Amino acid sequence: MQDPITLLLADDHPVVRKGTRELLEAEADLRVLGEASSGAEVVALAAQLRPDIVLMDMSMPDMTGVEATRRIKAGQGRVSVLVLSSYDDDAYVFAALEAGAAGYLLKEASEDELLRAVRAVAAGESVLHPSIARKVMARFSAQAPAEMDLTEDLSPRELEVLRAAARGGSNKEIARALGISPRTVQVHLGNVFSKLNVGSRTEAVLAGIRRGWVDPREL
Repeated sequence: MQDPITLLLADDHPVVRKGTRELLEAEADLRVLGEASSGAEVVALAAQLRPDIVLMDMSMPDMTGVEATRRIKAGQGRVSVLVLSSYDDDAYVFAALEAGAAGYLLKEASEDELLRAVRAVAAGESVLHPSIARKVMARFSAQAPAEMDLTEDLSPRELEVLRAAARGGSNKEIARALGISPRTVQVHLGNVFSKLNVGSRTEAVLAGIRRGWVDPREL
């Protein structure tokens, strides 16, 4: 049996944390390691507990969710941050993704949507609404360099897998397109994540755009 996906909850409303915890812990494959009510607390607990995923609110006392995300990613790059916010403004979305969030979900999401998002992030997949994804690609295309930077030394196959992932393909779809197994796709994505010190497709794709490996115009 696989180890459960471990989570840390960050929200300044106790009732929200309680409801979210009860939902998550009712699932056999999910385990909540702790709760934080402020930005500083979630940064400290993330370093101490090292969860797979931090479920992050945007508005908290003493430190925003964006800044908390930035600090967590700087200290524990492989910890994934999934934002669960009431704000759908582009500025919040872009700031969270630039800080290193793996995905952005609104609190109006259904329970099933939240559970799917948690499991998707744990699998290294992106969690972005299609309309948000298009805006993100357009935003970061302006930052893409004219020439490819291969200082991280991705292999040709790793680049192929990264570009296919950027186009939104699932592991099975990427495997079918490249003539390899889904397990091999997972291995290549794992290598990409490790070389870039990221924990999700979202972070890897944005890093690829910044380095010129992924052309947003082709997505």
